[in-house]
Amino acid sequence: MASATRPIKTTDPGWSDDEERVSMARLDSRGLESKSEFKEKNVHVMRIINLEDLHIFRCVALEGGVLRAAAQLNRVPSNVTTRIKQFEARLGTPLFRRQGRNVALTDAGRLLLGHAERLLRLADEAEQELCHGVKRGCLRLGALESAASVRLPVILSRYHAAHPETHVELQTGTTGALLRQLDNHQIEAAFVSEPFDRASLSSVVAFEEELVLITAQGSPDISSPQDLADNSVVAFPHGCSYRRLLADWFSAAGVTPSRFLDLGSYHAIVACVAAGTGVAIMPTSVLDHAVMGTSVQRHALPKAIRTNRTQLVWSGDPSGQLRVLLEMLQVGR
Repeated sequence: MASATRPIKTTDPGWSDDEERVSMARLDSRGLESKSEFKEKNVHVMRIINLEDLHIFRCVALEGGVLRAAAQLNRVPSNVTTRIKQFEARLGTPLFRRQGRNVALTDAGRLLLGHAERLLRLADEAEQELCHGVKRGCLRLGALESAASVRLPVILSRYHAAHPETHVELQTGTTGALLRQLDNHQIEAAFVSEPFDRASLSSVVAFEEELVLITAQGSPDISSPQDLADNSVVAFPHGCSYRRLLADWFSAAGVTPSRFLDLGSYHAIVACVAAGTGVAIMPTSVLDHAVMGTSVQRHALPKAIRTNRTQLVWSGDPSGQLRVLLEMLQVGR
């Protein structure tokens, strides 16, 4: 006897539990398929995330807008917009909110971006290993300018010699800026200096730096922050850990510098200090390689802040490429 009930909708992601039980009973009574077979089919049909969705979503998130993402993806903007809207509809939550002509991630979008990075990276690794038998891929790193100019060339040269199939991208910035890039999944790991907020980050000590205070040649000896009360501090912008150490040293002694001069290059900082603009703090390894490194006067800092550790930090499970770098750093210590 023909049934007068409506057809079963196996592709409806909003299907209720009651509808599922009734539909399964009908299927079993008609002998069309077993309960286990139905569940397998239903799970397959109802999967709402695929790699292409994640790739488009990630591109829009990193580019900050549909137009720039469309150019990167070689798609028309309307196609990207439609794919994102369909993806949000299947997930049942918005991933972006508009900010003028740009877009910003919602809380759900930020959560998904972390998963998307890991899933896309794992897919790339699996494809490369299965198809080519080698661990190809890209390792996106961030580093302080001091580390990038002095410490990392040797490390990255060794890495490239051992794994030439891996493409390494390196961005420089202050500790604060690099941690924000790490949080936004723009880089996978970063070389940052203490102090910094570890939060849920994993870390390993990469190397140690000796910090030194520098002034113009002929300056009197410096024994305490009071000797520098009328001086300007020349430093990287806010977010620099070395700047924070110097500011904390001043603050603990109740001293306030006359002003801070923000510069974005160690060479510029050294040149300004040599010209008598102010004082600065920096690693001796950088000063030894600076163009005007011999044109400034060095002063020893207190033991509590003289030695500073640079750490490699990352979030979540490291990729195969990052694990190789971590092993190299452990062997090198």
